[in-house]
Amino acid sequence: MANSDKPLIVSFGEMLIDFVPDVAGVSLAESKAFLKAPGGAPANVACAISKLGGTSAFVGKVGDDEFGHMLVSILKQNNVNTEGISYDANARTALAFVTLKTNGEREFMFYRNPSADMLLKESELNMGLIKKAKIFHYGSISLIAEPCRSAHMAAMNAAKMSGVLLSYDPNVRIPLWPSPDAAREGIMSIWKYADFIKVSDEEVSFLTNGDPEKEDVVLTLWRDDLKLLIVTDGEKGCRYFTKTFKGRVGGYSVKTVDTTGAGDSFVGALLVSVAKDPTIFQNEENLRQALTFANACGALCTTQKGAIPAIPSQEEANALIASSKNK
Repeated sequence: MANSDKPLIVSFGEMLIDFVPDVAGVSLAESKAFLKAPGGAPANVACAISKLGGTSAFVGKVGDDEFGHMLVSILKQNNVNTEGISYDANARTALAFVTLKTNGEREFMFYRNPSADMLLKESELNMGLIKKAKIFHYGSISLIAEPCRSAHMAAMNAAKMSGVLLSYDPNVRIPLWPSPDAAREGIMSIWKYADFIKVSDEEVSFLTNGDPEKEDVVLTLWRDDLKLLIVTDGEKGCRYFTKTFKGRVGGYSVKTVDTTGAGDSFVGALLVSVAKDPTIFQNEENLRQALTFANACGALCTTQKGAIPAIPSQEEANALIASSKNK
C-alpha cells in the first residue's frame, strides 16, 4: 500500500468501464471493435495522484461482478487505497461507450440503469478514511441520483467539519442528467462548499451560457470563500484565479490520440502539489510551477488511449517541461 506518512488525498465518486473504439473517428454504430479501459473521473484522479508521487484512496461502489473486481484490482495495482470501496450484489458496474472523433474529442453513451455507483449509501461510507484526508476530491456525477447524492453530501460535510480541503471538478456529462438545466442546477448546488474548483473552458460555457474566454464571464463562477478557481483551456494551458492574483500558464502541443482522462491527470498532479504545500494558494510562483507540471501531465495523457494507462510519471512530465524550455 502507498506510503502512509504522506498527506492522504481521498477521491470520491464513480468508477466504471470505458469501451473505446479501436479506430478513431468512427461512430459507435460504425465501430467494429472496442478496447476495454478502466475509467470514471474520480478513480482516474486517484490513480494519477498515486502515480505522481502522492498517497490516494478511492471511496465509491462497484458491482459485485467481474468488471467491479477488475476495477478494484486496477486501483490496487496503482497503489490506491481501496478500503472505502463497497460492492453491490444486485447492480452492475457502470459501462460507458466512448467514441473518439478524428480530433480525439469524445462522445459518450452510458449504461447505468441504475449502476452500482449510484446506489452507494451513507451507511456504507468509510468516514474514518475521509476524515483523515488532507484533501477530499469529488465530481458532480455522484449528485445525480439517490442514494448516492445523500452519501456524497454526508461525505463532503464530514470532510469539511474535519478541516479537510475540498476539491471539486464538476466533470459535466449532460447525457446523464434529466436535462441540461438539471445538470446546471445540480452542479452549482454544491459550488459554495469547495475550497478549489477546476473547470474546462467548455464547462464554463455550459455553466454560464457565456464566452469562456472572457474574464468577467469566468468570474461569475467565483465565490469569496474559494481559494482557487482553475479554467483549463486544452493545449493552450490553463488560467488561475485566487483572492490576490490571477494569470495564465501555457500548455504543451502534443500528438493527441485520446483526450479521455487528460483533465483527471491534470487534477491529480495539482492535488499532489497542493497536498505537499498548502500555502500554494498564496504563493503565485509555487502555484505556477504546480500548474506547469499539471499541464504537462494533462498533455501527455492525451497521447495514448484510455485514461489510467495513459497517466504519465513524474519523470515523463518533467522531461516534457524540460524539452519545451530548451526549444
